[in-house]
Amino acid sequence: MKPFISVIICTHNPRRDYLHLVIKALEDQNLPYTDWELLVIDNASETPIAWEWSIDWHPQGQIIREEKVGLTAARLCGFQAAQGEVLVFVDDDNLLSSNYLLEVQGVFQQHLQIGAIGGKSVPRFEITPEPWMAEFYKVLAIRDFGELVQVSEALRSDEPIVYPDFAPAGIGLAIRREVFGAYVAQTQDVLARLALGRTGKQLTSGEDNDIVLTAMRQGWQVGYFPKLEVVHLIAANRLKWNYLARLNKAATRSWVQVLGIHDVQLWPSISPWTVLPRKVKAFFAYGAWRNAAAYVRWRGACGLYEALASGVE
Repeated sequence: MKPFISVIICTHNPRRDYLHLVIKALEDQNLPYTDWELLVIDNASETPIAWEWSIDWHPQGQIIREEKVGLTAARLCGFQAAQGEVLVFVDDDNLLSSNYLLEVQGVFQQHLQIGAIGGKSVPRFEITPEPWMAEFYKVLAIRDFGELVQVSEALRSDEPIVYPDFAPAGIGLAIRREVFGAYVAQTQDVLARLALGRTGKQLTSGEDNDIVLTAMRQGWQVGYFPKLEVVHLIAANRLKWNYLARLNKAATRSWVQVLGIHDVQLWPSISPWTVLPRKVKAFFAYGAWRNAAAYVRWRGACGLYEALASGVE
């Protein structure tokens, strides 16, 4: 009998202490093991995961090696191996609450028009963040939209897409297999879309938005369910101003690129030769030299200009 849910952990050179906590949180799930399988996708880690880890405690657990580096490649590998009707993607710094999978099962069994869901992401910081960093928690996938369930309206094929703020992010993303399959079918030969997922040290992060927009364009609803809570482990190196600057630039650039892929244009395109003067002008407009927060904002603007000039291949 096939499991209802396939949990897919995509990991590349993980921190041992973090991955231990991630797997322990899954071991403690309230949903019986017979109802879900566990797939750990070792995305070309320098030390193979199977050499150091065992998931023998799960009767439907596998560690699968994927040699092509990149989050998209790892997710596609997990999709091909998964047997469940619903896929739950878990990063190697995500701790699912003990009732997470049970809640996911209930939502998808009760709401047949919902294609993808997410919930709260509560941070657990390795070090105390500086107060100004709270402005940029969104790019760190820290999210809390309150205690009410929120669900988008189903779109007709001719309706323009309005991306809901509460749309699920990649952290703890739960999605029907057929919905993700439609995304795979549209994406597998399109280099611009395959490049949206993170690869190595690149911080590109538009893949999750692409998945959600694809689901909505197919007529599926997406939702926020507050009982789906993830503790997001935030390492110290992610709380450095230069990392946040790189992340904000990559997130902004990716967002514009994804919107372009789905024929949503919130800003007019610009000529490539104008990018540098726009960046210089913005440097002074944002006062990027004054403090770290201003610099991070400016880097986000740089990402916007680069995306508007590059177009979509």
